[in-house]
Formats: sequence, C-alpha cells, structure tokens
Amino acid sequence: MKKDTEKFRYGCVAIIGKPNVGKSTILNNILSKKVTIVSDKPETTRHRILGILTREDFQIAFIDTPGIHKPFYPLGKQMVMTARASVDYADLVLFVMDATNAIKEEDIRVINFLREAKKPSVLVINKIDLVKKSRLLPLIDEASKLFEFNEVLPLSALNKNDIAILLGVIKPFMPEGLMLYQRETITDRSTEFLIGELIREKVLEFTRDEIPHSVAVSVEDFIERKEKNLYYIGAIIFVERSSQKPIIIGHKGSMLKVIGKSAREEIEVLLGKKVFLELWVKILNNWRKDPHAIRMLGYSE
Repeated sequence: MKKDTEKFRYGCVAIIGKPNVGKSTILNNILSKKVTIVSDKPETTRHRILGILTREDFQIAFIDTPGIHKPFYPLGKQMVMTARASVDYADLVLFVMDATNAIKEEDIRVINFLREAKKPSVLVINKIDLVKKSRLLPLIDEASKLFEFNEVLPLSALNKNDIAILLGVIKPFMPEGLMLYQRETITDRSTEFLIGELIREKVLEFTRDEIPHSVAVSVEDFIERKEKNLYYIGAIIFVERSSQKPIIIGHKGSMLKVIGKSAREEIEVLLGKKVFLELWVKILNNWRKDPHAIRMLGYSE
C-alpha cells in the first residue's frame, strides 16, 4: 500500500538500442503482456510502441523504439527518426545492449546520440543468461568509459526478478505527477494495429533471407460477427517484388496456411474469441523506397 507521505509518480521511459538486443522482450515482460512483436530478425520493431505500467504509486509510459542503425532505405530513415524523436519525450532513457556481443559501431552511434540528448540514462545489458559472468565486467567497464550512465544493470529480460529490479532502478527517476492514462490502459495502439503486427511476426518467424524486411501488413477488415461468436479478419501481406510472392504463399498455399494458423492462434488469445482469418499476398513494388507507400502503410509518425 502507498504510504501517505509518498507522492504519486508519472514519467516516460524510452527504450533504445541497436536492432535485435531485446528491447521489445523487455517491454513485454515489464507489462506481463505482449504489446510488441518479437523476432530474432533485426529491425523487427518499425513503430513507436507505447506500453503503460500502472501500479498503486506510479504510472510509467514505456516507449519501445525501432533499432538505431545505419539506414539504407527511406523506411529505415523513418524508423531511426522515430527512435530519436521518442527520446525527446522521455524522463529516462534505457540503453539496451546485448551481452553476447562486443561493443560495435552501432552501439557507439547510440551512445553519441545519448550524449547529444542529455537525458538521464541507464545502461541495460541484456541476455546475461547466455554468457559467462567473467565476460560482463569488461563489457561494463568499456561501456562506462564511453559514457557516464546514471546506472548500469545487467539482466535477462526473461527473468522476472531482474525485471522487478529494473523497475526499482527506474522509479526514482520518475517525477511526481498525475496519472496520464486510465488505470486499465496498457497501450495506445489499436487492436487492428496489434493484429497486423502479429501477422507480420509470423511472416518473420517462418520466412528467410530478404523476405522479412520486405513485408508489410495491412488489416483491411476487422468485423465482429456476434451471430457466429467470432471475429472475421481480412489482411493483406505486401511484398516488394514478384519473386517474393510465391515464397510467402508456398507450394499450393502451404506457407500462407502455416503463417495464418500461427497468427490466428495468437490473435484469438489477444481477442479472447474465435477468429476467422483470411490473408492475401500482394506486390507493392519497392515500397520501402516509396515515401507515399511508407505513409500509406502507417510508418510515418
């Protein structure tokens, strides 16, 4: 129970880092709910994803951001701009690094950005369950020499105790203030958005090579059919080239069936009701290079 002398805290935390370091996994486990998709493919997160944690004495708005990288397409440039802009709103920045990798140019790029941003920053070294402890100290030492972090915390995003410790580190940085979101709100993203991302996650999971980076999903229909006690969902999977379409569809539709079945099962968990999911695959030529297509698909924020 909150002490009478303790003021309520509200603040915003931006989670940044290079691609594929576990930013989305950290957010999902902070919330104990999946609000952002997870994949071992780099550049999975393309949007700013807001996740809201409300407790008796605080509310924290976490911003999961696209990985900061050297972009080669207009889409990549938009993603990096989104990540950088998110820090402007933050009271605290979590800079996430991967314990299994040495500090690389991409990490230095993020550190240089932190230096410009001049925000309180916590270095989170993720995936410590995958390395020997002897490897952590040199990594922490090297990172600490590059930038003066307010705190340094090695953790595993999959460990509930580590997540609880992380929250304990974050809370003192949050200013006193009123709750901004209703207590039951977990994200500002629509259900349709979450459905589209779950479908894209399954494409990432089951395809290879250049396909994951070339795919976008648009949910065209989201209809509750009360007489059948289910939702009808129709979605388009966009690819960039004609050669990619048969890969997504597979032999006699086999790959599309696998993607659809796996996505439908997760969407049913999200909605708490049976789902009829219909997917189409269409070509949108070189959409990652087309500013109009990027806006149409919702990547301009």
